[in-house]
Amino acid sequence: MPVYHRPARPARLRYAVHGSTLVVARPAPPPPRRSPPRNPYARLFARPGTVGFTLGGLLARLPMGMFTVSAVLMIAGERGSYALAGSVTAAGLAATALTGPLVARLVDRYGQARIALPATLLALLGSLALVVCVRTHAPDWTLFAAYAATATTPNTGGMARARWAYLLRADTAARHTANSFEQAADELCFMLGPVLATLLCTALFPQAGTLAGCGLLLAGMLLFLAQRSTEPPPGPSSTHAGPAPLRQPGMPALLLVFLATGAVFGALEVVTLAHADGEGHRAAAGAVLACQAAGSALAGLAFGALPPARSDRRRLAGCVGAMAALLTLPLLVSLTAPLPLLAGALLVAGMATAPTMVTGMALVQRLTPAGRLNEGMTLAVTALLGGIAAGSATGGWATEALGSAGWAYTVPLAAAAAAAVLATLLAARPVAHG
Repeated sequence: MPVYHRPARPARLRYAVHGSTLVVARPAPPPPRRSPPRNPYARLFARPGTVGFTLGGLLARLPMGMFTVSAVLMIAGERGSYALAGSVTAAGLAATALTGPLVARLVDRYGQARIALPATLLALLGSLALVVCVRTHAPDWTLFAAYAATATTPNTGGMARARWAYLLRADTAARHTANSFEQAADELCFMLGPVLATLLCTALFPQAGTLAGCGLLLAGMLLFLAQRSTEPPPGPSSTHAGPAPLRQPGMPALLLVFLATGAVFGALEVVTLAHADGEGHRAAAGAVLACQAAGSALAGLAFGALPPARSDRRRLAGCVGAMAALLTLPLLVSLTAPLPLLAGALLVAGMATAPTMVTGMALVQRLTPAGRLNEGMTLAVTALLGGIAAGSATGGWATEALGSAGWAYTVPLAAAAAAAVLATLLAARPVAHG
C-alpha cells in the first residue's frame, strides 16, 4: 500500500500593494537567542538591582576602614595622647561586639530598610558628636560616650550577603561566587579605607577623615536601601525562626575558629606596623599592610570561579591550614630580608585569607536559620572583632618583649595554628545542616 507524505506547509506570506506593484513580504527570522554570559561574575550582576545595592554597599563599607584610623589621628592630634585614642577606639570595639548582634536581629525581624537607616543615623550622630567633643576639648568621658554610639552601624557586608542568599537561594554555585565577591569587596575597603583616612587627616585637617566617612556611609546606605526589589522580606518566618543562631549545633565551635582567625589579623597588623617602624620605614607601613589585603582580594575573586565545596567544614580546615603554612613566610622573611620582600611575603600569605573567610561565611549560612541569617553573620563578625582586639594586644606585647627584628610574627603564626586545629576538630565531628 503506498504511503503518501503530506507536503510541508509553506511559510505564510504577507502581501502588500505599493502603487501598481504586488510585493511579497516574507516573515522576519526570529532574533538569535542570547546565551548567558560564561563569566560567573557577569551572570551574577545580570540580575536586576544587584549593581545598585553592590555600589551602595561598597560606599557604605569603605568608612569601616576609615573611622578607627581617623579617630586615632584626630584624638591624638588634638589631645596629644595615643593612649587615650587607643582606649576610646577599644571601648567602641567592645560596644560594637555587644550591639552588633542586637541590631542584626532587628534587621532580620523588621527588614533592612526599617532598621538600618535609623541605626545608621544614630551612628552618624555619634561620629559627629565625637568631632565636636574633640574640637571643643570636652572631658575625656564624652569621647567614650560619643564613640560608643557609633556601635549601631549596621553590618553592611552581612546585609549584602543576606540579599545574595535570598536572590540565589536555588543556585549554590552562584551563592559561592557572590560570597567570594563580597569577601574581595571587604578586603578592598579595608585596604583603601586607612590610606584614605590618613591622607585626609594629614593633608587637610584632623577631623576630615571622620567627616568624609560620615558622608560616604550615609550616601552608600541610602543607595543600598533604595534597592527594595533585592531586599529579603521580613515576615512570620523571620519573627519566629526557631532557635537563636548561637544555639545551633556547630556554631559555637565555628565562632571559635573566627575568634582565632581574627587574632591572626589583629596581631599581623600591629606586628607589621612595629616592624616597619623599627626598620626606619614608618611611612611605608600602610603600603606593606595593603599587600596582604591585595593578595586576599585577588585570591577571593579567583576562588569565586571555583565550584562550591562538597563539605564546607573540610574545605574550611584546608583553607585555615594553608593560612597557617603561608604565615611562616613573613616570619622567615622578616628575620632575613628587607621590607620590600616582606611586602611580597604578605601578598602571598594573604591569599589564604579570602578563601578562609568565604568558606567560613558559607558554613555560617548553612548553620543559621534562614530568617536569622544577618544575625548569624554578625555573630561571626563579632567573633572576628574580638579576635582582632586580642591579637592586637598580644602582638603589641610581643613586639615590646621580643623587639622589632621579626620574632613577633610568631604571634599571628601561633593564632593561625590554633585556628587550624579548631577547624580540623570541627570538620571531624558531624554537624547538623553542614
